[in-house]
Parts: sequence; C-alpha cells; structure tokens
Amino acid sequence: MHDFSDLFQGELIQLMRWRRDVRRFRTDPVDKALLTRCLDAFVTAPSVGLSEPWRIICVESDPARAKVIENFNKNNAEALSEYDGDQAELYTTLKLAGLQNAPVHLAVFCDDTTEKGHGLGTATMPEMRRYSVVSAIMQFWLLARAYGLGVGWVSILDPVQLIHDLDCPKDWILVGYLCVGWPETPDLTPELEQAGWETRAANLTIETR
Repeated sequence: MHDFSDLFQGELIQLMRWRRDVRRFRTDPVDKALLTRCLDAFVTAPSVGLSEPWRIICVESDPARAKVIENFNKNNAEALSEYDGDQAELYTTLKLAGLQNAPVHLAVFCDDTTEKGHGLGTATMPEMRRYSVVSAIMQFWLLARAYGLGVGWVSILDPVQLIHDLDCPKDWILVGYLCVGWPETPDLTPELEQAGWETRAANLTIETR
C-alpha cells in the first residue's frame, strides 16, 4: 500500500476545500489535452460491479448550447415561483449557472441498461450505478481543480428535455450537467454562502444505533 506524505495529505484536504461550485468563468478556452487529462479521472473511478456506466457528451455546438440555456431559463423561472418575499428577491440575485461563459459543457449520463458488470451489486440497489457516476464526477472535479480549472454543476434543468435535445438514448439518465473553465476569481467561500442563501454546517453530526 502506498504511503502518502504528510505534505500530500494536507494538500489533499486543501484541494477538497477548494473544490467548490464555480459559476463565474472567464471565456478563455481550455486546452483539449488538459481536458482529456482531467476526463481520464473517469477511467480510474470506482463503479458498482465494475459496470462503468458513465456516458459523457461534450456539448460544443451553438444550437445545442442554446437549447440547454433555454431549458435552464424555463426551469429557473419555475423554480423562482416556488419562493416568495425576501427569499424570492434573494433568489433573483443568485447566479446559478455558468452556461453563457464556460468554454466547456459536459453532459454526464448513467446508462442503467449497461450489461457491463453483469448486474453485480445492483439487484437490491439499482441506483448504485448512478452513485458510481457521481463518484466519477467527483474524481474529475478534484483533478480539474488541481489543474486550476473550475467546475459548476447545473441542476436546474429538465433531464428528459435535455436527453431529447441532445439526441441521447432514451434509457440514459442525466446525472450531471457540468460547466468547466477558468474561474474569474479564486475564492474559497461558496457563492451561495457569500450571498446569504445558506450557511455551511460547522460540524458533522454522526448518530449511533
């Protein structure tokens, strides 16, 4: 088993702290070789039954991106209607996606019908395939952050509409729509916390049974 130095362990903790959701990007392009290097994190990611159910689409064309932005705007307006008063006013000030400026858009799906892995570990918990995709995204996110890139996870989307607009197989499940690029400014504090939307818990609560 490899022994990691104290220095590396400390830097890993720092990396996890800097892994925040980025919504404000510079428009500078991301070198394709660098992006590929970061996406290689999926190759080493764990997955239930070694099923490797992730499917990734790089959304590059203007028409495809326009449909994603339209999808977001529609669902963001609907989300706003769920709030009222001061919270609704605060919601309108939040920047909830970096879709306009992020140079890289990645749609990450789970193929729940994959035969790879022969169904191991999914008979009682089929959602484990999707959890595996989430785990792989986190590995990608940390590696991207280590290279200075920022990642933003856009969840205010209609996944069924997105699958239709991107012409994906209908049995794919959207897990994450990721904006990737160079952050406008380095900042350790999450933007939602800065805006006063919510505060981070000071301590982890663990129950015993």
